[in-house]
This record gives sequence, structure tokens and C-alpha cells, in this order.
Amino acid sequence: MNVEPSRQTKKTKSRAPVSTPVKASAPTAARARQPVSSCDDLHVLIATRAYELYSERGYRHGSALDDWLDAEREILSQIPPV
Repeated sequence: MNVEPSRQTKKTKSRAPVSTPVKASAPTAARARQPVSSCDDLHVLIATRAYELYSERGYRHGSALDDWLDAEREILSQIPPV
């Protein structure tokens, strides 16, 4: 008697495709028209300089605040007093 072992297939529940919700956002053209404040420009300048200082130190962690304060001091010293 040659009987094949029964093969049971594992039934899985079919899932409906999952979609991620799309966040409503303002059109990019509207964002481009908004004026950038001088504070935003200053923040970018300081952040860029702080990153340069970080890279000059060989990308070693632990001195982020010092890098920021040094960059802030450098950038603000270049702005003439009003």
C-alpha cells in the first residue's frame, strides 16, 4: 500500500492593501513665496558654521553645544551693531 502523506496547506487571511494617509500640505509654490526672515537666515548661517566646526574636529560627538556657541559668536561678531 503506497499512500502519499497528506499535504495540508496553510490558509492565510487575505489582507486588504494598506495605504498610508496623505498629509495635506500647502503647495510648494506658496511656500516659496513666503519671505524668509533674517532670523531664519542667521540660524542657517550659524548651523552651517557649527557643522563646519564639527567636521574640523573629525566628526567627534560630544561638543555640539560648544560648536553652536562658537559658531554663533563668530557669525554675530561679523554683523555690525545697529
